Amino acid sequence: MLVELEKLARRPRTWVSVGLLCALPVAVAVLLATTRIGTAAGQGPAFLSAVLANGSLFPAAALAIVLPLFLPVAVAIVGGDAVAGEASAGMLRYLVARPVGRTRLLVAKLVALTVFVAGAVVAVAVSGFLVGVLLFPSGGGGDAVTSVSGPALSSGQVALRIAAAMAYVGLSMLGVGTIALFLSTVTDSALGATLGAIAVLVASQLFVGLDAASAIRPYLPTRYWLAWIDLFREPVLWRDIERGLGIQAVYVAVFLALAWANFATKDVTS
Repeated sequence: MLVELEKLARRPRTWVSVGLLCALPVAVAVLLATTRIGTAAGQGPAFLSAVLANGSLFPAAALAIVLPLFLPVAVAIVGGDAVAGEASAGMLRYLVARPVGRTRLLVAKLVALTVFVAGAVVAVAVSGFLVGVLLFPSGGGGDAVTSVSGPALSSGQVALRIAAAMAYVGLSMLGVGTIALFLSTVTDSALGATLGAIAVLVASQLFVGLDAASAIRPYLPTRYWLAWIDLFREPVLWRDIERGLGIQAVYVAVFLALAWANFATKDVTS
């Protein structure tokens, strides 16, 4: 496992991906601070108007900015490269020939993927907080007014709900990662596995907005990605959050099982 974590840390792509994920919300924050123009209700990423009054909410806005596209793509790249990258480099047959076993190797890949997901989410939230308190007012009286339902929340409540949102987003992205990991065991092309995972997400987003797909909409991987915004309601609306957690847990379990079943019996020639 340490070897996989070292590989992850040594790859410039890892740091470039995290850097770009952090840079996008920073650029948005600079534009907001410069123009003081927020988004209209129901338009654009959540919380962008609220941060003009209280910068402590910008970590939530930063997560909303990167979640629909950039964060899933970054996770899909890492997951798609996990096994297929080793195969395309001609290293996979040497790795599986070692006495560590295929299951342990797959677990190590999963741990590295999980660390990347957690690190990316934390980096976005922390950089968002630093930029938010630097460029925007910190609020007065220890209260922050959210843009979702209006009631004031204490700074402690905001911090706890941002932490819960980070955990929710992390699990959602782990669902993406396990889909890419499974595809990475199917093909020897890291690009193919990555594009396959992205295609699944694009199709899911398409079906979410399609009335004819209403029967399958609740089971799509992207359906409840933004349900964590309900954490910032007072009181919290748990219905979609609980469904989102359940759906992502199922996707993680199913695609991990598929990845293990395929990789454990795969004829490795490269």
